[in-house]
Amino acid sequence: MSNASHPQRAARTPSGVRVAPARHRRTPPTMGNTLQAHRKARNSATGGGLPPRLLQAGAAYLFLLPGFLLLTLFILYPMLYSLRISFFDWNVIKPERSTFVWLRNYREVLSDPIFRRAVLNTLVYTAVTIPTELILALAVALLLDQHIRFKPFFRVVYYLPVITSWVIVTLIFEYLFNSQAGLINYLLRDVLHLTADPIRWLADPILVMVPINLLGIWKGVGWSMIIMLAALQEIPTDLLEVAAVDGANPWQRLWKITLPLMRPTLVFLLVVRVIGGLNVYISVLLMTNGGQPLDLTHSILTLMYKETFDRLNFGKGAAISYLLMLLVFVISVIQIRLLRRRVEM
Repeated sequence: MSNASHPQRAARTPSGVRVAPARHRRTPPTMGNTLQAHRKARNSATGGGLPPRLLQAGAAYLFLLPGFLLLTLFILYPMLYSLRISFFDWNVIKPERSTFVWLRNYREVLSDPIFRRAVLNTLVYTAVTIPTELILALAVALLLDQHIRFKPFFRVVYYLPVITSWVIVTLIFEYLFNSQAGLINYLLRDVLHLTADPIRWLADPILVMVPINLLGIWKGVGWSMIIMLAALQEIPTDLLEVAAVDGANPWQRLWKITLPLMRPTLVFLLVVRVIGGLNVYISVLLMTNGGQPLDLTHSILTLMYKETFDRLNFGKGAAISYLLMLLVFVISVIQIRLLRRRVEM
């Protein structure tokens, strides 16, 4: 029989001591061997070609590509094209015959008293509606943050104006403030006897801002309230309970704990809502019938619409749009810098 069928015998030393035969032991894996095996497995899984980071970046760009194409098609390209139009006396029928006028459209817009009145109307609307809206939204959010009955119902009721169409609610407010058959004039004249004659809310360039401002406040409170309510629910209740135990009254807890912790949310809301106020459009367009009387009730956007689509002055309309963008940018930068300093303090 061959020696392979028998187990190895113990060898003997010259002194006669048996020594066990050497066994083949597996070398324990080291850190370097493990990393090398991991790299080989990863390269084989990725095809052994490109590095994994490059492949991950390629996959990310692939997912971003559709959104970037839509952004370019519907936002970036129209913006650049509008910028080009603003430097031309644009011919709508034959654009190739448009005349390059450089900054003439901007000079005409800035020297136009109707544009300056539109800027004033827009700034007044923003200054009135946004602070009032945020204060009311904070009050409603604080109430709904308490343990009250029917809380989900009240949340829906206060948020309902947000999801209602601007056109529908504008027509409702236009009916309420109608000088002949409006509910407001009926209450003021026939019920409360505060006026002898009906007030012409929608015909006066000053009074028409009352229903426009009220509509803006009513429409925006619900959206700001939801954001504030989410911020309130993130505040640890332990802080408020400890402050109450230490003797702080509700007013002190609001000013010392709640509002400081809500500052980032309040800054966000203020910036976003101011941008929205500067872009007021539908309510002014419908209630004033396009800036009437005598183009004294325009906002910046309604004036841009009238110049572009009623008067077919596309160059001047594009210039108004870029002046509005500049105004929004400057105000937003000032807000962010001032409010960021207060938040950091």
